[in-house]
Amino acid sequence: MDADVIVVGAGLAGLVAAHELTSRGRRVALVDQENASNLGGQAFWSFGGLFLVDTPEQRRLKIKDSFELAWNDWQGSAGFDRLDDEDSWAVRWARAYVEFAAGEKRSWLAGHGITFLPTVGWAERGDLRAHGHGNSVPRFHIAWGTGTGVVEPFVGYARQAARDGLLTFHHRHRVDELVIEDGQARGVRGTLLAEDTSARGVRSNRDRVGDFELTAQAVVVTTGGIGADHDIVRRYWPERLGTPPAEMVTGVPAYVDGRMLDISARAGVRLVNRDRMWHYTEGLQNWDPIWPGHGIRILPGPSSMWFDALGRRLPDPCLPGYDTLGTLKYLRTTEDIAGYDHSWFVLTQKIIEKEFALSGSEQNPDITAKDRAGFLKERVLGKGAPGPVDAFLRKGADFVTAPNLEQLVEKMNGLTGKALLDAAVLRRQIEARDLQLANSYSKDAQVQGIRNARRYIGDRLGRVATPHRILDPAAGPLIGVKLHILTRKTLGGIQTDLDSRALGADGQPVDGLYAAGEVAGFGGGGVHGYNALEGTFLGGCLFSGRAAGRAAAQQTR
Repeated sequence: MDADVIVVGAGLAGLVAAHELTSRGRRVALVDQENASNLGGQAFWSFGGLFLVDTPEQRRLKIKDSFELAWNDWQGSAGFDRLDDEDSWAVRWARAYVEFAAGEKRSWLAGHGITFLPTVGWAERGDLRAHGHGNSVPRFHIAWGTGTGVVEPFVGYARQAARDGLLTFHHRHRVDELVIEDGQARGVRGTLLAEDTSARGVRSNRDRVGDFELTAQAVVVTTGGIGADHDIVRRYWPERLGTPPAEMVTGVPAYVDGRMLDISARAGVRLVNRDRMWHYTEGLQNWDPIWPGHGIRILPGPSSMWFDALGRRLPDPCLPGYDTLGTLKYLRTTEDIAGYDHSWFVLTQKIIEKEFALSGSEQNPDITAKDRAGFLKERVLGKGAPGPVDAFLRKGADFVTAPNLEQLVEKMNGLTGKALLDAAVLRRQIEARDLQLANSYSKDAQVQGIRNARRYIGDRLGRVATPHRILDPAAGPLIGVKLHILTRKTLGGIQTDLDSRALGADGQPVDGLYAAGEVAGFGGGGVHGYNALEGTFLGGCLFSGRAAGRAAAQQTR
């Protein structure tokens, strides 16, 4: 045997699994198709938001949360409807994960040196139904260090284990086959790729220089999802979300290619819920890209007005920060706009300064560097938009500004090359919305949502602008933002039991084979069901990677 356990994929789930194994004295071969610069995988680039329930941070902000409320939200969002088949393990994973988030998760993270910003974000506010999709309260805990900081301790553990002789890195090893003999996982075979010294996240070569085979008592697959391969995204795009866009921006590096899903299926592993996926509707073309088609997501506050490609205001709950897939469905199934791949935010300088944040570790250098003083200076006490947001405003291909609406619409039409927008039509809708601000009560759902958000001190201080008229010159200039569909997460994948054991076509565990992270639908083949509550992707990698590592360690005693 080359190792006790082979871990395929050096992203967050793989690193967590490797740590659980090496901390129990198991010898690990960590196999990845990228170079050493890419340890941590996609998680390194994330904003570092984590779903937690009833925490000291929440209680300090007078947020009343509980396991019961969170589990109700999860079930309403997931909409599990394949309980006798594809969701049979997913729903059990979901309950176990919410119990983890309401219990041990925060102290376990603290044990690894991971701490959080004092404010808690209110992400994915939902579809406006108590029993439906969405977070009833703020639960989005942002780690100091962003995703980079979440990955950091586990990278450190792997490097220390390598120095101790318990872990061997096999970089530039692309797995092409799972070796399963007599129902037992025995190892992997694949291609040796040519050396590539590209920086983290940059597309690397796929030049073959040889072959390899590694053997072990167990194999853990942690290779991520399909987000960088738009052809696969379109192949599994569900009919319920209408037609897939012809053009999308990419929210993950090129190595998030989904290869191991089909490789696992060829080895007899059961894949479920492949029609479930998570893509954002507020994507931007990155003016300073790292990987091909690099897109960045806006993390919007609730005040921007959202219009379709023809200039009509989106109906609730298609509001900024509310219902990601509900908005995606509306944009892709409404007949006269489904042929367009974009929508629009219209907002003011006052809104962008207070409400715009950009997802990603590189777009939040103060939090990534754990610069508390810089965070306070720029985000709480500072004037103007945060530096990365201001850079997009000045350099981004999707931003236009103007002193009045007519000039703004002319520039917006210039970004599409067609006069799809009529300034008079937009003006009627914006003026109607602006009239709702004269009183502290309103029939406009978005205005109600803004005022509701400002009742929460975390939003009032740092995330929601004081309500004002969009067409108030004192709040300007006006800003138009062209929004793209941004590919991101795979919600289905390898079906696993609660020990992260991969199941075969017969529904029974494949001896010695485990799967964790996005390749396993973050656990069970689809822990999120049809919708995610945000902050649950990194957490799913942590939870499922931990389960896989502990179970594989038990098997290889």
